Amino acid sequence: MTLLRSKIRSSIERTFPEQRLFLRSDNETRFIRLSPGTQFAGIAGSALLLGWTIVSSAILVMHSLGAGDLREQALRDQAVYESRLNEISIERDARAQEASAAQERFAVALAEVSAMQSRLLQSEDRRRELETGVDVIAGTLRNTMKERDDARAQARELVAELAESVADRPEMTHMADLEHTLDFMTVALGDLALERDEMTGFVEEAETLLEDVAFDQRLEAERNERIFTQIEDAVTTSLEPIDEMFSAVGLPTDSIIEQVRRSYSGQGGPLTPISFTSGNDDLPEDPLTQRANEVLKKLDQVNLFRIAAEKLPFSFPVKGSYRSTSGFGPRWGRQHEGHDWAGSTGTAIHATADGVIVHAGRQGGYGNLIRIQHEFGFETRYAHLSKIRVKVGQRVSRGERIGDMGNTGRSTGTHLHYEVRVGGKAVNPMKYIKAARDVF
Repeated sequence: MTLLRSKIRSSIERTFPEQRLFLRSDNETRFIRLSPGTQFAGIAGSALLLGWTIVSSAILVMHSLGAGDLREQALRDQAVYESRLNEISIERDARAQEASAAQERFAVALAEVSAMQSRLLQSEDRRRELETGVDVIAGTLRNTMKERDDARAQARELVAELAESVADRPEMTHMADLEHTLDFMTVALGDLALERDEMTGFVEEAETLLEDVAFDQRLEAERNERIFTQIEDAVTTSLEPIDEMFSAVGLPTDSIIEQVRRSYSGQGGPLTPISFTSGNDDLPEDPLTQRANEVLKKLDQVNLFRIAAEKLPFSFPVKGSYRSTSGFGPRWGRQHEGHDWAGSTGTAIHATADGVIVHAGRQGGYGNLIRIQHEFGFETRYAHLSKIRVKVGQRVSRGERIGDMGNTGRSTGTHLHYEVRVGGKAVNPMKYIKAARDVF
């Protein structure tokens, strides 16, 4: 070990011989002796410093290039995401227009069903009147024909009696009475024959009218079948996406619909079954009315779903230009309990469902905060607002403007922090927005 150190020292002394550095002033001259070890240490230190500088510079250059690529990729992803959000917004508006048009078609269909049922009832009443008239005419005709037959039998008896009287008693004491009776019976038989012919004409006319009524009823039944088929298809088409929307977010649809139904005092919502009667309560409900009531039940279910959807946060809170900046989930080591959308200061913020304002003011890191209590245990929060346009206790509707986007509280830029809570627990708001994409 000593020999190795001696060789290293001698090698350093040969490579770096002792040097003297002279420093001369006006009064004296001094020198500094630079030993081989000092020179080696200085050169080695300079080399290490140079190498560290080169490596550091390379690392900085590589990091800068990598950060640029990541930044460009993030900008591209952001542009794609904003484009997709705009497409979703356009598609949502189109679905809302389609839903509104469907509601209008339902209203027209209901009016058509009501008018159609009225026409059918009028036709049914007319048919029953004709049947009653035919029965009366037939009964009268039968009585008339019976009376005619009785009169003919009586006439034959009188003629026979007259013949016997003529054979037994030539003097014919009652001939005048018999002739008078025979004349009366002849006139009566003629009147009965005329009445019979009139009744036959009435029966033929009634049968013709009954055939016309039956033909009109067949045409009306075919037309009703086409109308009901179209209405039933439209109702089914409208009901399926709404049911899928509720199922997608895991909501108990039966329980929610039942609560909405009870809110209408047990009347089944705004739509109730129709009932057409002809004055006889003992008659069973006709198939057409049953079918119409089945359609109304489905329409009532669609309407109950629509009412429930108005009370749940399926709508989008931001109206205007925006971009998504942060989603629901872990962020920077802790849970982010909402979704953030950035935009310009003053961008309109709207309620996502019907409800009551339970808080409208500053609250810690939320800054200016609005909390809305909805039915079925739901609550929505709108944070970092620049302006609050509602007050506590106020009832708001879905789509109503409640505030403006801002940068208050613990915020690094102008944006909206939006939360949805169920039973006090935060859930992903986008689950409800995406579920309603094909409905509203």
